[in-house]
Amino acid sequence: MHKRLKQGLIAGGLVVVLTAAGGTAWALQRFVIPHVVVEDVAAYEAAQSGATSSPTSTEAESTTDPVITDSTYTSDDVSLSITTHTQGTGDDTVTYYVADVQLGDATALRSAFANNQFGENITDLVSSIAEDNGAVFAINGDYYGFRDSGIVIRNGVVYRDEGAREGLVLYRDGSAAVYDETQTSAAELVADGAWNTLSFGPALVVDGDVVDGIDDVEIDTNFGNHSIQGEQPRTAIGIIDDEHIVLVVVDGRETGYSRGVTMTELAEIMTSLGVTTAYNLDGGGSSEMWYDGEVVNEPSNGGERATSDILYIAG
Repeated sequence: MHKRLKQGLIAGGLVVVLTAAGGTAWALQRFVIPHVVVEDVAAYEAAQSGATSSPTSTEAESTTDPVITDSTYTSDDVSLSITTHTQGTGDDTVTYYVADVQLGDATALRSAFANNQFGENITDLVSSIAEDNGAVFAINGDYYGFRDSGIVIRNGVVYRDEGAREGLVLYRDGSAAVYDETQTSAAELVADGAWNTLSFGPALVVDGDVVDGIDDVEIDTNFGNHSIQGEQPRTAIGIIDDEHIVLVVVDGRETGYSRGVTMTELAEIMTSLGVTTAYNLDGGGSSEMWYDGEVVNEPSNGGERATSDILYIAG
């Protein structure tokens, strides 16, 4: 089925659900109808101070051609390898994918929005966003477009400054930190060298230790369902050292292949990889890893689910 048609059917189904549940015009406006704030993100970023410090794939000049070998990619600025891991047996099986990324330049890890637009309820498939941006690798991001709050800085450019929750900031020097969005501003973060911020959570690992109580955390997810608890498909980012990160996708909801993991189990996976900091991104049916034109994992929806944003490495 053509992806645009499929998305239309999904949106249509959403309208039915809302109507059956006594949904209102407010709900349609808030959760379904796209609200475009920035019509052309590429042009907007190019116009901002400092936004061109890290060229896109079409602008970059490489001294050597990048090399792709199965699940390994190398270029002047990036070394990336993808491994598959399975633990447990039978109904207790967990399958997850790890992209180990060494960055020669931290700004080689970029963000992109669906349809090259910023706003609410603007979505596209991870594969489409990746291909539109010349990516060789991508994962789903924090689904910023479902919310009207949170600090959103992408590729060094401020898009939203509405502090609301615990966020993650990735700096231009390759360092990262978990922070309280309500105690700072987007301008202060950019002045300190912020390259990308992510606003979902919770933080999984801080100073090398699993964060206590993360299985009881609630977060603003779809239609007032605040629970992200239980065994679920997951996506996470972890920092091992400056310019050395891991991006992890855990499959779930498929008995005998992968049940999914709790937040604590996800944190333990991250610490087993040697991270000092780790942060949870959007999960469930959105959890996806894409590489060299193919979806790497097995999304729980049986295929890709449209989302608002990705983190990616340009080819």
